[in-house]
Amino acid sequence: MSAPGTAPNAPRATRREAIAGSGLVIGLALPFGRAAAGLPAGPLQPNAFVRITPDNLVTVLIKHVEFGQGPATGLTTIVADELDADWAQMRMEFSPANDALYKNLFFGTMGTGGSTAMANSWMQLRHAGAAARAMLVAAAAKRWGVAAAEIKVSKGVVSHGRRRASFGALVADARSMPVPDKPALKSPDQFTLIGTDVPRVDSVAKSSGTAMFAMDVARPGMVTAVIAHPPAFGATLGAVDDSAAMAVPGVLAVKTVPQGVAVYARDTFAAMKGRAALRPVWDMAKAETRSSDAFFKSYAEATKAPGVETKKVGDVGAALAGAAKTLEAVYYFPFLAHAPMEPLDAVIEPVEGGGYDIWMGSQFQVGEVTAMAKVLGVPMGKMRLRQLYAGGSFGRRAQPDSGFATEAAAVAKAYGAAVPVKHMWTRENDIRGGRYRPITVHRLAGGLDAAGNIVAWDQRVACQPFSPGKSGQIDESMHEGTGPDDYSFANARVGVSPMANGVPTLWWRSVGHTHTAYATEAFLDELLAAGGKDAVAGRLALMKDARSRAVVMRVAELAKWGRTLPGDRALGMAFHKSFGTRVAQIAELSKGPDGLPKVHKVWVAVDCGTPINPNIIRAQMEGGIGYGLGHALYAELVLGEGGHVAQGNFDTYRSLRIHEMPDVEVSIIASTASPSGVGEPGLPPIAPAVANAWRTLTGKSVRRLPFVHGDNA
Repeated sequence: MSAPGTAPNAPRATRREAIAGSGLVIGLALPFGRAAAGLPAGPLQPNAFVRITPDNLVTVLIKHVEFGQGPATGLTTIVADELDADWAQMRMEFSPANDALYKNLFFGTMGTGGSTAMANSWMQLRHAGAAARAMLVAAAAKRWGVAAAEIKVSKGVVSHGRRRASFGALVADARSMPVPDKPALKSPDQFTLIGTDVPRVDSVAKSSGTAMFAMDVARPGMVTAVIAHPPAFGATLGAVDDSAAMAVPGVLAVKTVPQGVAVYARDTFAAMKGRAALRPVWDMAKAETRSSDAFFKSYAEATKAPGVETKKVGDVGAALAGAAKTLEAVYYFPFLAHAPMEPLDAVIEPVEGGGYDIWMGSQFQVGEVTAMAKVLGVPMGKMRLRQLYAGGSFGRRAQPDSGFATEAAAVAKAYGAAVPVKHMWTRENDIRGGRYRPITVHRLAGGLDAAGNIVAWDQRVACQPFSPGKSGQIDESMHEGTGPDDYSFANARVGVSPMANGVPTLWWRSVGHTHTAYATEAFLDELLAAGGKDAVAGRLALMKDARSRAVVMRVAELAKWGRTLPGDRALGMAFHKSFGTRVAQIAELSKGPDGLPKVHKVWVAVDCGTPINPNIIRAQMEGGIGYGLGHALYAELVLGEGGHVAQGNFDTYRSLRIHEMPDVEVSIIASTASPSGVGEPGLPPIAPAVANAWRTLTGKSVRRLPFVHGDNA
């Protein structure tokens, strides 16, 4: 039996053959409701997402980028379950760049982000699979002269009594059946694949090396380009001496583009050597030259003012004034890079007729191809995206202004020859290239009554808006997930001070929740402790949402909260809801030899609605914990005097190492609610859970991230 996602008995492809066969699906894709009758012989394609061929394979067209978070498997599972297919016959291919057919229903355009892939596609893909099933059943009923209601479908076999037919055997007849507008959908108790650990559709390709990434693409006659960006944000090129670069063997050309200086060569090594030999002169007149310390100082000062009120209940001022006890804290969050394993890259290839093929793992397919077409000076109709796998993102590829795409197009255009150009960022381009999680400062004040109950919550946030073009304005990412979102306080207020600087920012994994969860959960834990309240019981008393309460109770049960621990160990807990998903975590830690937390185990309870693939959910919780823990303990980007970024690669931008990854135990709450996101919600609770355990163990509150800073309280 062949593995899902691979052709049965397929010969091993060479890398060049694999490249030529990968990418865009060019086959016909019909919108919902269009009849299949009258089409020439071929596959059954009742809609834009499903293709069934006479060889009995079912291919699902995936409209979301796959960079490891699992939509290729999840979306294929949804279709397969409604279709009653056998998992071994399922395949996936990436869809074309086409908003009319493949837009994210939450965005209005093609795009992946905000943990929306499953949520926006849930009903869409269920209908797609159910429609195909109905047409196969109708074909069998007509062939056998029986009522459709008497037909059964199971594991890819259509049957009536002793008569049986595969999907492939019914394709020709099914193509003449009308496409149902409202096919019957299964009830949750009828699911056979949804909720099970079916194998990932891309695991064989990725483990065998046949899965194609832009980094792998090698086209005939291709040249490789790398770029030198200005050393500070906002700086521009004054002049460049390229004589030494052109003398490097293999270097073909040096060109200036709006984003910097591009070096073209026969291979990557020569291009990088040529770039190192450049002698550019940068104009710093418009550069952002302030340091991180200067930003922190001005942001902290801004939080002394009330800010623009975004949430309010009761009278916080009066409640604080009348409190028996008050507590204050200021939390500092640095710039963070996304640092995906595969830096940004793309191949732009001229094709016959004056158009271009684009080879890349695009997160906003239509937006990026449209932007590239504009730079290249051709109509959108002459552009073809050959969508590939991408090696991570964490938000880095989700650029609303298509910044990298337009840079790649500018580099390809500037070369001036009709050959494919692979534009590659190095790690230093990525780490020093901006688009960071913005610096943020939270100032919190809380009040307790004589019985230790929280009577006041005041949270002030100073942050640069994530959304482009909103300098001086407020967007939701600046205050999403602050205290009153998850807890019921009699008196609460959130104020936001939008800050402006010249450092470009971008959504980072879990967006605003990355800092709001920490500030909220760490401060809440201190307030509960100051009031003599248990961390779990105290949170439950403040929660009205039954699903939120359930995950807190589940994680407490998993970790055996309240048990006696050795004197060198402590537990800490945190809860956070983001992207519709509720996650509670408890971390057990000790003090490591470096004086930092050594996290031994993390227990997780998650409610993400209907769990489509539990194994992927567990993997995303584990990945979010590893990514979040590494950044909380070690990572920051520091702008020094002159605005230069101090870090450039993983030697200075520290990530979690494999031996530092804690054991993770995940419990998924059973649910029949619509699915919500899992790519991001595992991250926000880990840092505050560790901070709360650390305070319990050492008495030390961590008010500035990362933990490696020695200036914490």
